[in-house]
Amino acid sequence: MTNDHISNPYDELRGRVALVTGASSGIGAATARKLAAAGASVGLLARSADALETLAGELGDAAVAAPADVADSAELRRAVDAVEQRLGGIDLLVNAAGVAAPALLGDTDDDTWRTMIDVNLSGTFYACREVGLRMRERDGGAIVNLGSELSFFGMEMCAAYCAAKAGVIGLTKALAVELAPSVRVNAVCPGPVDTPMLAGELALFPDPDGALASTIERLPLRRLASPEEIADAILFAAVAPFATGAPFVIDGGATSN
Repeated sequence: MTNDHISNPYDELRGRVALVTGASSGIGAATARKLAAAGASVGLLARSADALETLAGELGDAAVAAPADVADSAELRRAVDAVEQRLGGIDLLVNAAGVAAPALLGDTDDDTWRTMIDVNLSGTFYACREVGLRMRERDGGAIVNLGSELSFFGMEMCAAYCAAKAGVIGLTKALAVELAPSVRVNAVCPGPVDTPMLAGELALFPDPDGALASTIERLPLRRLASPEEIADAILFAAVAPFATGAPFVIDGGATSN
């Protein structure tokens, strides 16, 4: 008995145009690769032009690098224009750009706070506004924002990050209502993922090895996620036809404790 009659759930991504922010590494890069493998054309947006060009070269003619800082709405608009000029109207937006800088409250200065909000929350808002309104004008599209397990509970040394990622969930729900019915807006909320961002985050703790061990110990699945596992969840959220305003929590059981 075969499953030949079962269609690939990602077939509808073939020939579509996606824009992935934070595409230079980690979850964003893994998502861009999976979208390209599914037959989508992919705009790659991040601050690192060199990393984007390398990934675009790997993905071939279906990918275009569009360097920009998501925290700068004018830069973001120019990047979106460049992607649409090359690839056509954007059908899927994945907001994977993010930063983390663990610090105790007393050590969280104004610049750190602003960076956490500007990139993680405002950058997501700017991209949703710029692309979401264009999608609505074309009467169709999907947006997947990256939340976090820390969208739902607090953690020491993470006040700014928790605040920003909780805001992403509120933004996702509000836009799911405002942009309906033509544009669906969901969020994928990962737990700890084996990415350069996590490595950099752990390095800021007094005992990085102990922080990693503690992170894994609190997860019922007792391991980190891979970027590819989170990318799979992003693609699912992108094509799930009756899901909007939903936070898909992929956290190894962290929020079950």
